[in-house]
Amino acid sequence: MNNTGKVTLVGAGPGDPELLTVKAVKAIQAATVLLVDDLVSADIVALAPATARIVYVGKRGGCKSTPQAFIEKLMLMAAREGENVVRLKGGDPFIFGRGGEEVEHLQAAGIEVQVINGITAGLAAVTSLGVPLTHRQHAHGVVFVTGHAKPGDAGTDWRALAETAFKAKLTLVIYMGVSGASRIQDELLVGLPSTTPVAVIQNASLPTQRHITTTLGRLSGAIEASGLASPSVIVVGDVISGVVAAAEHPAQFRAA
Repeated sequence: MNNTGKVTLVGAGPGDPELLTVKAVKAIQAATVLLVDDLVSADIVALAPATARIVYVGKRGGCKSTPQAFIEKLMLMAAREGENVVRLKGGDPFIFGRGGEEVEHLQAAGIEVQVINGITAGLAAVTSLGVPLTHRQHAHGVVFVTGHAKPGDAGTDWRALAETAFKAKLTLVIYMGVSGASRIQDELLVGLPSTTPVAVIQNASLPTQRHITTTLGRLSGAIEASGLASPSVIVVGDVISGVVAAAEHPAQFRAA
């Protein structure tokens, strides 16, 4: 008889528990073991059964984190013990959440894996400001990109991306980019005007959310002056010009 358990990678979204999908809530409530990322809110963890074993495996950009290999080992061990394992990840497991690596590792070991999507922080962040990521007049597409490269990796070619974004009218959503904002700004200015609107949103969807709006030419200075830090999302593009319009009519918009 095969007593092997299963693993479900659950996207916990940006933090607000009301933004969880119904499927995510059901998975959390059925878990016997939860491996929880650092950015998952306590209100979401509270949805787990009182009998569930909760293991915090904090992963936050710029801070000391639990090694990825150790997290994968924990998931594998628990599943082989017959547990119903939920890997609770901030945002979406497949958008800068290393979900792809975890699925590959577990499938190679013969473990059943399911993935439940969550609302990614980049989407929740701009929605909270009352603007879209795409707009027929301002943006024909959107690029999600990380500002944090793997050690030994050259990372994103920001100059090439800027040129493409300018020609194709794309919104850039930059995750984990605050610590490298000065370098990113300098590289993007090669292909984008200094007047390009930018928003930086910290703790999207949470009561502690803060944001600033500025221009690409003033980005690094504005971040320093505001004190915004990780976790923050940087959104670059003409859609951000709509933030001003939303601010002028606050009663007409409220993020759900």
